[in-house]
Amino acid sequence: MQPGGSSDSAAIFQLLADEYARKILLAADRDGPKTAKTLSEECDASLTTVYRRVATLQEYDLIEECSTVDSDGSHRSEFETTLEELHVDVTDGQLSLTMETRDELADNFTDLWRGIRGED
Repeated sequence: MQPGGSSDSAAIFQLLADEYARKILLAADRDGPKTAKTLSEECDASLTTVYRRVATLQEYDLIEECSTVDSDGSHRSEFETTLEELHVDVTDGQLSLTMETRDELADNFTDLWRGIRGED
């Protein structure tokens, strides 16, 4: 997300003001992807609360869902934080928010590498 959308910025500020959303965002960043049950235990939150907050965090690309297959063939969802950097700027009495996700950083590295190699 680039600066600009003040309604998005306000919504993200409000989301990050929520204690459970922050706990989930941070827990999903430690030690790799985690299931909703694990997030529930680590954040001392009900599964319903975890799923609601995860859905909202996903709306703003702050968390992503990965599907894994266990050795017995069962599928499960795990969640991982995608947020790498969050910048807040105050200019001329206005707040602006800039976010970088891990995917964007990987894409930037790929673009840089292609530039070095002379690829388009």
